[in-house]
Formats: sequence, C-alpha cells, structure tokens
Amino acid sequence: MRKRLSINTSVYTLILLLVLSACAGPEALRQSDLDKLGRSDAIEVYMAGFESITSRYLNPVSLQTIALKGARGLTTLSPDLTVEATPDRVILKQNGYAIARLKKPEASDIRGWAKLVAKFADAARIKSRDMENIDQEKIYEAVFDGALTELDIFSRYAGARQARENRAKRDGFGGVGLQYRIKQGRILIDKVIDPSPAARARLIRGDEIISINARPTLGWRKKDISNALRGRPGTFVTVGIRRPSLAKPLTYSLERTHIVYPTVSSKWRDHLLVMKITSFNQNTARSMQKQLEQALNQTTTDIRGIVIDLRGNPGGLLKQSIRTADLLLTQGTIISTRGRHPDSLHTYEAGGRDIAGGIPVVVLVDSRTASAAEILAAALQDRGRAVVVGTSSFGKGTVQTVIRLPNDGEITLTWSRFKAPSGYFLHGLGVRPVICTSGVRSTTDTVIKNRLAQKLLTRTTLEKWRHPGLHSKTSNRSLRLSCPPEERPGESDLKTAILLLKNTFFYQQALEITDTTDQAQKPVPAH
Repeated sequence: MRKRLSINTSVYTLILLLVLSACAGPEALRQSDLDKLGRSDAIEVYMAGFESITSRYLNPVSLQTIALKGARGLTTLSPDLTVEATPDRVILKQNGYAIARLKKPEASDIRGWAKLVAKFADAARIKSRDMENIDQEKIYEAVFDGALTELDIFSRYAGARQARENRAKRDGFGGVGLQYRIKQGRILIDKVIDPSPAARARLIRGDEIISINARPTLGWRKKDISNALRGRPGTFVTVGIRRPSLAKPLTYSLERTHIVYPTVSSKWRDHLLVMKITSFNQNTARSMQKQLEQALNQTTTDIRGIVIDLRGNPGGLLKQSIRTADLLLTQGTIISTRGRHPDSLHTYEAGGRDIAGGIPVVVLVDSRTASAAEILAAALQDRGRAVVVGTSSFGKGTVQTVIRLPNDGEITLTWSRFKAPSGYFLHGLGVRPVICTSGVRSTTDTVIKNRLAQKLLTRTTLEKWRHPGLHSKTSNRSLRLSCPPEERPGESDLKTAILLLKNTFFYQQALEITDTTDQAQKPVPAH
C-alpha cells in the first residue's frame, strides 16, 4: 500500500514540476550569453541606417524612437515577440516572458542602439522557432521597415537584390537591350531598345528566346532570365531565337553594353512635335535634347508648337528634370529644395539657353504626374514658358535621397521639399493647370473658350495656390477641387493641346493667365 502511494506521489510530483516548468515560460538568456551576441556586420548596417535617418530625415526624429521601432519590427517575423522599454532597460519578451534584458543606451549613442537591435535579433533567432533559419536580409528588412514605417510613404528600405534593380533603373545596367514577357512558360521579346546590341542584331518583337548560353529556357523565371542576360559591359552572351516566320532557330552572340531604358519618345501631329516623357532616369535630358534638336534641324517646315506629355509620369531623378527644364528656359529659378540637413538646401537656376527658340509649349499633366515631372511642369508654368493643360497633378513635392548601406541594400529617405519658382511648396498641392480638363470627355474650341472666359477665377485660384509657405491639408484639398485630379490617358487632352497651339490667340490668352509672377520669363516669339 505504501509502495503504491509512493509511486503515485512521484507521478504527481513529476506532473506538478512539468506544469510549473510550462508556467515559467522560456528561460531568459544570461548576460554572459548576451555579451557574445550581435553580429559585427549587422551592427555596422544598423549604425549606417540609424545615423542617416536621424541626421537627414525632413523632420527631426529621435534615435531612441527609431531604434525601438526597428527592434519591434522583429515581431513581423515572430508574432510571439514583443519589445518593452523602461526608464533604464529595454526588454525582449517571448509570449510575455523576458528572454533578453539590456541596459538602455544614451540618447545619442548610435553604436549602442545598433548593438542593442543586433543582439535582440540574435536572441530572437535562438529562442524563436519562427526565426531559427531566417535569412539575415529578412531581418534587415523587418528592422528598417519598422524604423521607417511611421515617417512617410516615400521613405523605405530595399534589400541588396531590390537595391540593385533600383540602381539599374536609375543608372542603367550591362545588358543586351531586350524587354520580354513570359507566356505559358515561353519567353517572348516584347520590345527591343534602340540603340542596343539586340537592335543591331535585328531581333524583333515576337521572337521567342529558346536558349541562353546554350541552356534551354523553357520554364525559367524572370530572375533567371535577367541574371543570364545581364552582365558586365564588354562580355558576351549567346541567345537562341525562334522566329515564327523562319523554319530554323537562329543563334546570336551579343556583346553586352551599358543599357539605359528610353524615357523620351517623339511623334509629329500637324506640324506640332509631341514629346512623351515616361519617367526621369540618367539619360532623359540628353535624350530630350537630342530628339528636339533633330526635329528642329531636319524639318522642312516651321514647327508651330511643342507638346510635352507628362501624363502618368511618376518622376525619377531630380537633376534630370531640372536639366530638362533648363533646355527651354533662358534664366531664373527652376526649383529650390528646402530641408533640415544642410546638403538638402539648393536653388537651381536656368543656364541661359532655350534650344527651342521660344516655340510655344504646352505641357500635359494628370493625377498620376508626380515628383520630378511636377518640377518640370511647375518650372515651365511659373516662368511663363508653357501653358499647362490637364488636371491637378499628384502633389508629390518631396525629395528623396538614397543611402547605400554596408550590406549593399539602400534606404530611400525623404529629406527636403520642392519649392516652385513662384514660391509655393508642391507637396500636397501639385501643379494646377491653366486649362483644366477635369470632367471633359471631348475636346472642342468651345471647351477652351469656356476655360479662357473664366480667366479671372483661374488667376485668383493660382494666386492662392502660389501663396508662399505650407498650406494646411484642408486648404490643399479645397484648392485641388478647383481642378479635381483625374487620370487622363487617351486623345482628349492631347487634342486640347493641339487646338491651343494651332490658335495663337487662345495660346496667348492662356499664357497671360499663366504669367502671374514677377519672375516669369516670357518666351521669344518663334520665327
């Protein structure tokens, strides 16, 4: 009887110990173990990121706030984690139980806060099953997404691979000049960039890429295709092609070169040059100048006007939009930038040559015209060099700087605001066209006459719009409703621009409404 009782007592004791152990939660890491944590490479990455954010962001931000938000970003990888701060400690918890306690660094100690985040990330890897095998890049992404999440929608982190893609879009890359699409596992050429190795080899849209460097490509992913086609300029890649009109496949050996995506295209419409700019990369201003000069030199008849179509243009490189504006301006301010960091304070002036010689210009904008595209539209409008047609633009009037981190990733950080030549800040407002087409479905002379008949109202609105200083959100909303933002693809607004340029009286009337600033530079009449 006693023996049975002893056995039962042992079982109950074991069960009790297990229950108590479970209730105790995960065991905290010892200080000696914590001292060994914190990868040196991770610390360097966090230091570079935190220093850039706190010194360069448009508005003052606290290092402690940024670092704690970064540490709390780990919870997106493992929801059982939380981070709490006391007056002297920062605590990492798992399911409510402390697994790491660290002394809170001094408010300005960037290395201290970087080490704390790195140690917490390593501690989470040890304690959390969700993070046992997680890639370091995923941790960087979680931390910086957390640190940046409440700043603004344009400040963001890109990991090493995405950052390389971003740099390729901005600066170009080593490649052969092909754009493609994948259809049912087949790789079909969608566009051939000219000039490029692919264009010189006379590859055409619709060609199917069946092999790269003698390896069949059926079923390849986009990443595999791009990695195979791209490489250092001067190196070669062999591409196998199947063309529907030919019985046998073709093989080409293409020498890679520096490729920059084309962003400017031109066409003629009734003695008018229509130039479409889709974005601003490092080649935009040069391409604009080349195409404009070719048109001016080659045509046998007078150019009656130029349309610059910025509809749907999301922006891009700030200095490229400035150089593009400078092609059509003779003097005065193009744009100025204002931020907290000394390096963000700039005023950009026109260089003194209008390569179009004063030929009338109309700029098309819509609700998707943003950032660098808005700079070009605002500069030409405020200097009295162009008439803007369309709807209120997007209103993305902040400048982002790109900080490259030691891991080859990058932080895109908002650090200043655009200020138009007439003195208003673009952010939240955008550019207000003189000829507003909101709600207009078809174009006639009557539409333009009606808009010009409202010139007193339009001038009054523009004066309010151009008031120096930052407007309130309510004021911005009210002003934008005077010409509600709309997406305006298609022919309607282009036809309005054409009618305006064909009628000298209409154009001059619209230009008089535009030219309401003391600084505006009127164009020289075309000869």
